[in-house]
Order: sequence, then structure tokens, then C-alpha cells
Amino acid sequence: MTMEPKSFQLFPESASNFAPSVDGLYTYMVVVSAFFSLLVGFLIVYFAVKYRKKPGQGIPAPINDHSIGSMILEITWSVIPLALSLVMFAWGASIVFHESRPPADAINIYVTGKRWMWKIQHMEGAREINELHVPVGKNIRLTMTSEDVIHDFFVPAFRTKADVLPGRYTTEWFQPTKIGDYHIFCAEYCGTKHSGMIGWVHVLSAEDYDKWLAQGSGEGSMAEQGESLFNQLGCGNCHVKGGHGRAPNLYGAFGTKVDLSDGTSVRFDESYTRESIIYPQAKIVAGYDRIMPTFKGLISDEGMLKLIEYIKSLGDPNGVVPGKTLTSEPSDIQKSGQMAVPMSEEKPQAANKSTASAGTSANAGRQQ
Repeated sequence: MTMEPKSFQLFPESASNFAPSVDGLYTYMVVVSAFFSLLVGFLIVYFAVKYRKKPGQGIPAPINDHSIGSMILEITWSVIPLALSLVMFAWGASIVFHESRPPADAINIYVTGKRWMWKIQHMEGAREINELHVPVGKNIRLTMTSEDVIHDFFVPAFRTKADVLPGRYTTEWFQPTKIGDYHIFCAEYCGTKHSGMIGWVHVLSAEDYDKWLAQGSGEGSMAEQGESLFNQLGCGNCHVKGGHGRAPNLYGAFGTKVDLSDGTSVRFDESYTRESIIYPQAKIVAGYDRIMPTFKGLISDEGMLKLIEYIKSLGDPNGVVPGKTLTSEPSDIQKSGQMAVPMSEEKPQAANKSTASAGTSANAGRQQ
């Protein structure tokens, strides 16, 4: 789909909830920098003219002034720039903290970077390449990974960008505020065709988005496809509901704390799920043996995302997987997209097989 080029713009359009705050910080930094640049430039010229050496005038003796006035001047020109810099830091940190915490009600969409394209999967099953359709006014969370090298998903109009890393999951989120089409760029040099790794975000009205989503892919939702893959791999033979199998129970597991055999604990998130499938011996769930095989090379990145979504649905009472008695995921758990983060210590023995001890194979019938 080819977009009509827009007229020249000095700054990209402001089309997300983050744009005003980022633009405000940028404007503040430009104004402060411009003010001090002009002030310093003016004083240099002024003092050069005022104190220039006049014909016949000797070299004046150096002034050794340790008066209170000089001390006050030095403190002033140190404290004022420090205060202005701290404002920049606090303002910028608040934006970063806000951008790093996707809301619980955000629509989750998976993005996979591959030289040189963006592959996008919606929960309902729709798939796109180099295009992303989203509804206006809704929170959107992108869970991203790469098939090859480091990429960076950047939408200038939304003022959001985040690295897309191979073997890990990162997130970024935004709320589009204007209907329209906005550029996607890869902001990390990824090879000879890096400049061609572009795409478009199409922000639609709620009605138009529902119509577009209804077209689907004809293959069912990601969770349904993940369930099919889960069964094909024979994962259910060991990951038995209720925790009575040779591998941990996965029902209601996603987002909970997992106690490991070495006495530590991790959070059951996307990265832990992937690691448990690819490297099942890396983290052994307490109370289980090292019996799960690796599925490295047997599951594509897209298949991995489908398995993850299926595991998530097992903890969602409104999930699409039928015939399950499910437990809701704790609301206080935050999923960062990074490698599993240790949480507060609790009695390790208690949560052994029921917590979400996703054994080391949160998704592919593996066992530990």
C-alpha cells in the first residue's frame, strides 16, 4: 500500500499520548540550550571588546579576588545550570517510566523484526507485513522480538521507539490519538537494506478497525493456533492440568512466580517461556526432574509467539480456549518483556507444582 507523500514538516506529526510530553521536554531543552549559547556568545564578544588591550597600555597585574561577591557568583553559575539539568532529568525519567509500563487494558500485538521487514500478528489471528492497523484512542502494547539481528521499532509521530532483540522480548506501548497513516522506521542499522525496513501504522476508527479485524486470517486466533501446536508437540502429555504430570502445571501459570530448584525464583513471562522451550535445562522448577528435551530449531519465532499466547489464555477466564477451568492472572504482576525477574521470596515449597511453575517449558510439552 503506497501512501501519498505529505508536505514538508520540520517536526513529525503529534499523534499519540506521548507526543505532547516528549515535545514539551524537547522544546524546553532547545530553549535552555539556545539561551545559554546566545548568552555565552554575547558575553565573549562583549568582554573581548570591553577589555581589549589598548595601544600603549601595559599588561595589568592579575587580580587575586577571594571576596564574598566572587563566591556568590561562582555558586550562582553552578547552581542554576544544575537545577535546569535536574529538571531535564526528572522530566525525561518520568516519560521513560510511563513508557515502560503498558496499561493492563492494552491491546497486545506481536511484532517480529526480520531483515528487512516487520511481521505483525494480532491476537485474533490477523497477520501483516510492514503494516500495523490499530484503533484510535486505545492503548496498544507491542511485544517484539527479532529473527536475526538487532532492530529498532520507531514511529516518529508517536514519539516511541524500542530495540527489537534476537532471543528476547521487549515491549513498547502507545495510544494513538489521531486517525491517519504514520511511518514506521527501523532505527538501528541492521544491514545493507536497513533504510528500506519501513512500514506504516494505520490508525482507524473503532468501527473501521473492527471491520478490518473481522477479515482475519481464516486460521483462528493465535491462542487457538498455539493450542494446536501445543498438542502436535505432545506437550500435554507431561504438562497435565492440576500439576499431576511429569512437568509443571501451566493453567493459571503465566504472570506468577516460579520457584526453582536452586532456591531462586523467576517470573513466568514471555522471555521465561521462550527460554524454557529453547533451553529447558537453564532453569529447573523445584520438585521436577531434568527430563524435558529442547525444542530449539523445531519451533519458528511465529510458532513461539502462538505457544506463548496459548499459555496466557490458560490463565484468562475469558480466554478463547474452550473447556478449561481457568484462574485469573494476578493483577499486581507486571510483565516487562525482559528475562525473568526475581520476585520477593516466598515459601518455595508451597508453589511448587501449582503456582505457575511452568517447568522449564512453559509451552512445549517439556518437563524438567
